[in-house]
Amino acid sequence: MSSGSPGARAPRGGWARRLALLGPAAVAAVAYVDPGNVATNITAGARYGYLLVWVVVSASAVAVLVQYLSARLGVVTGRSLPAVVGDRAGRRARLAYWAQAELVVMATDLAEVVGGAIALQLLFDLPLLVGGTITAGISLAVLAVRDRRGQRAFERITITMLAVIAVGFLTGLVLDPPTAADVTAGLVPRFDGADSVLVAAGVLGATVMPHAIYLHSALMPDRHGHRPPGAGRRELISALRLDIAVAMTLAAVVNTGLLVLAATALAGQPGTDTIAGAHAAVREALGGGVATAFAVGLLASGLASSSVGSYAGAVVMEGLLRRRIPLLARRLVTAVPALLVLASGVEPTTALVLSQVVLSFGIPFALVPLVRATASREVMGDDVVARGTTAVAWGVAAAVVALNLVLIALTVAGA
Repeated sequence: MSSGSPGARAPRGGWARRLALLGPAAVAAVAYVDPGNVATNITAGARYGYLLVWVVVSASAVAVLVQYLSARLGVVTGRSLPAVVGDRAGRRARLAYWAQAELVVMATDLAEVVGGAIALQLLFDLPLLVGGTITAGISLAVLAVRDRRGQRAFERITITMLAVIAVGFLTGLVLDPPTAADVTAGLVPRFDGADSVLVAAGVLGATVMPHAIYLHSALMPDRHGHRPPGAGRRELISALRLDIAVAMTLAAVVNTGLLVLAATALAGQPGTDTIAGAHAAVREALGGGVATAFAVGLLASGLASSSVGSYAGAVVMEGLLRRRIPLLARRLVTAVPALLVLASGVEPTTALVLSQVVLSFGIPFALVPLVRATASREVMGDDVVARGTTAVAWGVAAAVVALNLVLIALTVAGA
């Protein structure tokens, strides 16, 4: 259901009209501050101090570019990236592409449901399986709000949760700030052994989210409809730049802050490379109030990102299988595997980090078709992306693929 349309009345003032167009990027940004980000950034900071700050900052810059391309594709074509891919692929290729995209969405939901379960355990001492079930149920209710009240109501909920996430995760950093020299040193690109490459791949997978790439292309037509060429489309493209800049900058600040918090307060302490251990260390170092704020931020992260992940799953299914799936069935497809992982007794933070590595392998399958589509005059018409931007995007895609190949080589070699 869309709460916006090309003909919707907007405020007359230029800035007021532009502000009224904002919102979709905040939904996509929630995917960039999910519990997988918390786990990987805390692991990176606790194990390696400030070493991998450059990975988070670089990945955040990449995220701005790819979300812009995704949103622009949706504005110009009125279709999602999965739908565009499905239109240009044969049946077998379309089904194969759907299979990998579905795996990505499952890995995403694993991180989100597990993260919500951990938060509920920290706050209320609930068993992980019970907490995961509650997280999945609440996310279903949030999705139902979108179906019943429209896109803007869903955006308002996610924006509120995004604010809670930011406050919850950055409170500790405000009370125990790092030195500028330490953070600056972390901006120099380098690794420290094979395990740091694995963690970096997890950070990349957590920061550049394949399902967010799929989703943002659908958010624009869902909110604004399909605008024909002209002043209205140009205004919307201009507004989406501001929308993405604000939302993704906030996500970047949260992600960098999480790693820096771990590097500042948790590095070298045993057990702090798990979320529960980090929460205990934060309580010990900064007090119960900060620890509670952290847990509340984690809960908001799990609830909001789980809803967004399910939305992305519906976009993937509709675009590639060409059928609409009932809301409850769609939710069960990805929630059940996550609940099975919780029931198996796997250490939850380990499951979160590994899920982000799976996501990093899914990035090229989302990024390469996106760059090809937005560079195609056949797809984009006169709104095709500039050659310079496309060249940068191809460079980004090549770097991501190279990192994943290195990761595979290290894993196979048993390094």
